[in-house]
Amino acid sequence: MADDSTSGFQAGQTALIVRIPEAQPAVRRWRERFDPSARAGVPAHVTVLFPFLDESRLDALVHSALAEVLGGHPAFDLRFERCGRLPGVLLLVPEPDTPLRQLTEAIADRWPEAPPYGGRFAEIVPHLTVAQGQQEAVTEEIEADLAGRLPLTSRVSSVELIVHDGVKWQERASFPLA
Repeated sequence: MADDSTSGFQAGQTALIVRIPEAQPAVRRWRERFDPSARAGVPAHVTVLFPFLDESRLDALVHSALAEVLGGHPAFDLRFERCGRLPGVLLLVPEPDTPLRQLTEAIADRWPEAPPYGGRFAEIVPHLTVAQGQQEAVTEEIEADLAGRLPLTSRVSSVELIVHDGVKWQERASFPLA
């Protein structure tokens, strides 16, 4: 989700994510401590698009268009074999990442007013955030712990639409992939 722990979440914000339940046992305790999205109710996931449209814009036509766009992409398997880093973020690297990029690009092409991460980054880097804003020693401790829990594999067969209600993120819809 937001790779900026100071940004806070707002009621009505939406996101499209792929859940990675197989990662939850390995990353839960770290995410609950060091990832604001976990504390706000988001499970282990890879973001497809954040922020998406404001909740006030989510009507039957948007749901139908999401189903059509996402249903045109096949389900796929991801493997997480290693940790990676972005500035201030420890993450798990999904491989291959091409299907995730394609999902993001398809949604962003359909809704150009909702660029990934609000257009803050030039490149789409699919990832599963584990911790944000930690000192190097903490990051190294987490990475060492995760090294013994990887690899893991996950089947991606749907994309979830989640909405922030002002307190927590809630799932509103699930869109199956082909």
